[in-house]
Amino acid sequence: MPIRYGKILAALFCLLAVQCRAEDAPKPAYKTQNVVLLVIDGPRFSETWGDKTHQYVPHLANDLAKEGVIYTKFKNNGNTATNPGHAALTTGRYMDINNGGRELPTHPTVLQAWLKHSGAPQSSAWLITSKDKLEILKNSSHKDWHDKFVASSDCGRSGLGSAYRPDRDTMDAVLKILARDHPRVVVINLMEPDSCGHGADWKGYLQAIKDCDAHAWNLYQFLQKDPFYAEKTAFIISNDHGRHPDGLFDGFVSHGDDCPGCKHILCFAAGPDFNKNVVLDTPGEQIDVAVTIAKGEEQINGKSIMALLMLGAQYKTPLRVTVDGDDAQRAAQAIEEFFSKQEEDLTP
Repeated sequence: MPIRYGKILAALFCLLAVQCRAEDAPKPAYKTQNVVLLVIDGPRFSETWGDKTHQYVPHLANDLAKEGVIYTKFKNNGNTATNPGHAALTTGRYMDINNGGRELPTHPTVLQAWLKHSGAPQSSAWLITSKDKLEILKNSSHKDWHDKFVASSDCGRSGLGSAYRPDRDTMDAVLKILARDHPRVVVINLMEPDSCGHGADWKGYLQAIKDCDAHAWNLYQFLQKDPFYAEKTAFIISNDHGRHPDGLFDGFVSHGDDCPGCKHILCFAAGPDFNKNVVLDTPGEQIDVAVTIAKGEEQINGKSIMALLMLGAQYKTPLRVTVDGDDAQRAAQAIEEFFSKQEEDLTP
């Protein structure tokens, strides 16, 4: 099966499991030129947007939400561990890779795809993580990609096999690298909600979520002030996994199965090609069905709700919907419901 990526927004589309042939896709009229993905490791949805008071994510609720789209039914439907979860976000594929950093993703990451597509130098794609074991995301074991188009990285204290580092140190590195290199594709990991959870430190876990919320807001403000990124950058916040709900096993301390708490995660997206001040309860993906949405000759994978919003179609633009697969009828109904919801919420 060929590896396929989109054209000008290849990075964002790969993050969201959107794939199309680069040689076949016309140049879309997107304003987005840069993509920054911030992965906050391991908070439960019940402590982020799922808490109606939003007490642990005040910046997301009061500052960021009005700037973009929040997806309330976004899920990790694969392996709910750190490395597999990050690999899914950065390759668009679920995979059961080793969680200790001893196995590369089986398919190329968004970072590699961007470097190949753009022909840009290594410094235009950066992986910056609190967990050293996530350095694997800059490479792939795929025979056509292994050790090719490898991104720049700053992971853990000094790379794979060193140690985790505090999130504040990671954010210092993020701001320094963005100001110095102005990379176009950036993947960031903040790990303290996960580490505090595993340490059974409830107060620390909640504080870590608040700290990450503050880090996200500071990063967003930086992007708006830097002329290289302002009005040209897609900013995405998500999680690799959630955690067990209260009453299941050891509750917030652990994760790793297919329980609702582990699968349900946050997703927020903002940028010049996203709608603003929108909260969607449409499921973030549909499994085992191929859905193609087309505007003229431009095609995207309908599994990505974010890709639908970024298709660039104005109100009343004719769309062609092609549904194929074992679950095609249900998928077609879901797509129809999605656009009906959009017409209600977003009609000018």
